[in-house]
Amino acid sequence: MTTDGYSPTSTPAATGAWQAPVADGPLDSTLSVPGSKSLTNRELVLAALADGPSRLRAPLHSDDSARMVDALRSLGVGIETEAGDSPFGDDLVITPRWPLSEGGVVDCGQAGTVMRFVTPLAGFTGGEITVTAHQSALHRPMGAMIKALRDVGVDIDDGGRWSLPFSVRGHGHVRGGEITIDASASSQFVSGLLLAAPRFDVGLHLVHAGDRLPSMPHIDMTVEALAHRGVHVERPSVGEWIVPAGPIRGKDIAVEPDLSNAAPFLAAAMVAGGQVTVQGWPPHSTQPGAMLADILAVMGARVSRRGGALTVGAGNGIHGVELDLSAAGELAPTIFGLAAFADGESVLHGIGHIRGHETDRIAALIGELRALGGEAHELPDGIRIVPRPLHAGVWRAHHDHRMATTGALIGLAVPGVEVDDIGTTAKTLPQFPQLWRAMIHGDDVSASLAS
Repeated sequence: MTTDGYSPTSTPAATGAWQAPVADGPLDSTLSVPGSKSLTNRELVLAALADGPSRLRAPLHSDDSARMVDALRSLGVGIETEAGDSPFGDDLVITPRWPLSEGGVVDCGQAGTVMRFVTPLAGFTGGEITVTAHQSALHRPMGAMIKALRDVGVDIDDGGRWSLPFSVRGHGHVRGGEITIDASASSQFVSGLLLAAPRFDVGLHLVHAGDRLPSMPHIDMTVEALAHRGVHVERPSVGEWIVPAGPIRGKDIAVEPDLSNAAPFLAAAMVAGGQVTVQGWPPHSTQPGAMLADILAVMGARVSRRGGALTVGAGNGIHGVELDLSAAGELAPTIFGLAAFADGESVLHGIGHIRGHETDRIAALIGELRALGGEAHELPDGIRIVPRPLHAGVWRAHHDHRMATTGALIGLAVPGVEVDDIGTTAKTLPQFPQLWRAMIHGDDVSASLAS
């Protein structure tokens, strides 16, 4: 085992301005994608709180997961790498430490899961933890989390800003109890509290009181991850969770591929023609990306599953749709890119919360499409896309990995599209440029990763 080779940031295959390659014919590609960011970071947190060592097989190695590893190490958790079977990197072996360290700094980078999942853990330390982030992420909502943690006994000094950066003075334990939270801005508020709750003195009774709760599959993912480690979460009603105080088991966990990161590759078959197959597609998953099979079929794709793989082929054009993406807002940029080539208008709603992601994704998507000659309009809770002929130009990534991959998708069919910073894909998929070119040219993906 070694702690070497796991850096705070992952090195992408390309950085800076990137000319999006145009497909010169129908695609015929089979590929794999790395592990789920959402699952990797949840399992890292649970492993850090567990009653014994854990091993994560085929985890994601990216900027976000590296930030989580560094954050947990700064709290005293032992995390080492060990060779595994994944072409995308080593396994991770986690050795918990209890109590956690006396103090330090947690730099979340752009990782929302780090700022929302690690802050509760800071309450278990015996000193002061400063929680900060990249300048581009300081705007991300944290007020509801700060209030909720204060309600369960965590000592947080945010200078009255209700945002990062802030400091947490740990007292070695967190009281817990019954709290009400408005998690309308992010389901990560709920997940972060649920993950830490078994270690609270009296557990947690959490009630969501907002008008809506986005990305419910991510909360289901958290509840399922807890169940796999022996923690049963009661759900007396919609928007209510009860977590008992008790042990979290150390386990050997295989991380599913990131289905949302597969989205632009599967969508590429609809834009360029042909077909794309993603291997290792799980038969059941709480990931929002599991909805892709149904969504792409509604938009006109031919979708099939066989032998643990999902294949998407081009149908008779791309259809305009009206979709509620409240459960899968992270898919909105890819669906937006497809809608730009549809046979009619599309409306994506239920996605108001994506204004608070790495960037205001609604404004960014609309602005970048208009810059290429397209037409889209902001709605109170979504976007309306009107297909128009597109032309060459710069597609700005806005420090957002999903904005960058959407630019690549549009560039498949529009010559001269330049993504200004393809390196942002390192947040969750450092190998994106390599995988994208291998898909277009039908190259051997394993060879592409080795080069």
